[in-house]
Amino acid sequence: MRIVSAAIVAAVLAVSPASAQHVMHKSLYERLGGVDAIRAVVDDFVGNVAADKRINTFFAKADIPRLKRNLVDQICQGTGGPCTYTGRGMKEVHAGMGIRSSHFNALVGDLGKSLKKFKVPRREQRELVAILAPMKKDIVTR
Repeated sequence: MRIVSAAIVAAVLAVSPASAQHVMHKSLYERLGGVDAIRAVVDDFVGNVAADKRINTFFAKADIPRLKRNLVDQICQGTGGPCTYTGRGMKEVHAGMGIRSSHFNALVGDLGKSLKKFKVPRREQRELVAILAPMKKDIVTR
């Protein structure tokens, strides 16, 4: 699993301007470390959600392997990777669940724990959250 750290970026910048240009133009998907790194974060994240009493009841009847696949594909696609999300739309999936902002925020917090555990740099964390945040309007219904 490869996650770019500030030290690696600094080292590359010091080595050559051409290499620096390449690093600066990498997609978020590449900077996160690709599909294997995304899969590792998703696995940990789903574990965090399962342990989170504030929201785990929403996932009690979920097909966890399918949920993980869909999350990986969604994040991979959203960050510029080669995956294609083929799951249902967020509004359809979450209809009638009564999800509140506090539930959504708990989920984001659980994701943040996993991103920190895998030492994802703050810049990439912010970019990922910015990609996922617009989904809130289709998920939160109360």
